[in-house]
Parts: sequence; C-alpha cells; structure tokens
Amino acid sequence: MKQNILLLILCIGLLFLPFLLIKEKQVVKPVPEITPKLEIACPILIEVKGVKEKIPLETYVLGVVAAEMPITFHEEALKAQSIAARTYVLKATNYGEKTIDKTVQKQVYASEEDRKKKWGGSFEQYEAKLQKIIASTEGEIIVYKDQLITAMFFSTSNGQTESAENYSGYAIPYLVSVPSEEEELYAQNMNKQFEFTNKEWANAFGLKWSSSIPNTLEVKKSDSNRVESIQMNGKIWTGREVRTLLELPSTDFSISFQSNKVVVDTVGYGHGVGMSQYGAEVLANDSVEAHDILIHYYKGTVIKSFSPCLKSP
Repeated sequence: MKQNILLLILCIGLLFLPFLLIKEKQVVKPVPEITPKLEIACPILIEVKGVKEKIPLETYVLGVVAAEMPITFHEEALKAQSIAARTYVLKATNYGEKTIDKTVQKQVYASEEDRKKKWGGSFEQYEAKLQKIIASTEGEIIVYKDQLITAMFFSTSNGQTESAENYSGYAIPYLVSVPSEEEELYAQNMNKQFEFTNKEWANAFGLKWSSSIPNTLEVKKSDSNRVESIQMNGKIWTGREVRTLLELPSTDFSISFQSNKVVVDTVGYGHGVGMSQYGAEVLANDSVEAHDILIHYYKGTVIKSFSPCLKSP
C-alpha cells in the first residue's frame, strides 16, 4: 500500500516538474548590458588655417565666441554670437568642406591655450560659462528662405547698422540698415580721434601736399551716416578705402583741416554690417532674448536647428 502511495506522489511530482522549471526560468533573468552612448554619426569638423588638427564644430564655435565677444557680456548676447558664429562658419566652409581663416576678415578663433592665457585665473569659471552657453544653442543656425545666411557681425555701431548694398554694392535682403542703440557706457568704443600731419595725409593718398587740397575735399555719406566716398584733388576713394589707408576703426568719420594737421573723428568700430555686438549687449540687458536679437539685426530670418547628417536646416 505504502509503495503505491509513494509511486503516486512520484508520478504527480513528475507531472508538475516542467511547470516548476518554466517558473524558475521566468524568475531568473539575465542582466542586460549597458549600451554605450553613440557618438554623432556625422560629425562636422572645421579646418582652420594655421591649426594642425581639425576642430569639432561646437568646439570651434566656443573658440570664436571667446575671441570675438567679451566673456563678461550678458548670456543672451553670447548666445546670439554663438548662433551667428556657427551660421557663418557653416556657410563659409560649406559645412566643413573648405578651410577658414582665423582673422578678423572671417572669424577670430581662440584655442584652449589662447583662452587660458587670456582669462588667466578666471579660465575655469569663464570656460564653464561658455560651455553652458554653447550647449544651449547647439545646432542652431540662422536661415533666410531655408538657406544659411552670411551672418556678418561687428563691434560697435554709430546708432544705425550699415546695409550690405552700401558696404559692397550688392543688396542682400537680410543685411539692411536697422537702428542699433549703443549706450554711453560703450562710448570709449564709439568715438575716436586721429591726427595726421599734412605730409602724412598726402602720403597716405599718394598725393603731394598743397594748400589747395582742403578746398577740393568733397564727402558723400550713406543714409546710415557712413562715408560712401571722398573726392580730393580730382581723385575719388571709397569710404572703405579711406578706412584702410588711414587705419580707421569705422567708415563713419569726419575730416577737418586745422593749420598744419588733419583731424579725423570717427564713430563706431567695424564695418557696420549685420549684428552689432555692443548693440546685442544693450538689447540683452533690456531683457531681449538671443533669437529676437538675431531677428532684429538679420531681417526676415528664422532660427532653426540643422541635421549634421543631412547638412541642411
């Protein structure tokens, strides 16, 4: 009898064994492997003349903002500068396919070593500030009709930016003259005076000095109060040419002849086209956000994010 009972229990156990094994298999689960974060599939690298290694786009943008705008500026002004700098380099290099100079004619770039020298003991503080700002605008660009713009910028205006048409002779719809209020706080960047001897003045223009030169001077100005051209001794120079010849900070200048010298008074700093950096700072301090600062200076534009893989807005 006992043998029969034991046999019965054994048979019942064998019947339930597969279910017990299945249950155990369900409970014991393998620990999933942690997949490492994938890097950007289509990184854009910027080749800067004079720099050995190509630079990742966002690292390059950080270096440009550090070189081109005071680090003490308002965060919104720095954000506007970062978006303009990113847009400019992508347009100028065709998304990294061409090289770019690190000069004022293009964009100045400061390497990490340059930034350490420039900021000294404040390097870590300023670097962290700038990294946060660049990250907050990552991938943002300025477009006009879904095309990258030429995001020109300069230091300080004379109260009005210059149009591309007045500057170069070619009209660009988003680079038109707009108001740009600059506070008295920045007067040291706006008003400069230069003196030349009569001989220095004549030599700069390839002329021989004569007392009749002052009487021949004619100055033509644009609607933004910058000099389009001057005529002197029967010859004509553009405002840009005069600025280069005399190494003036801007093309908003006035000329006066005083006894044995020529005095030139200038207002503003830079070519005057696009975004005024000090103007952006004024707007930022008036609670204007980065996107609105850019839209003010680049008329009819839109801020978008672009895909590195598609290389398009």
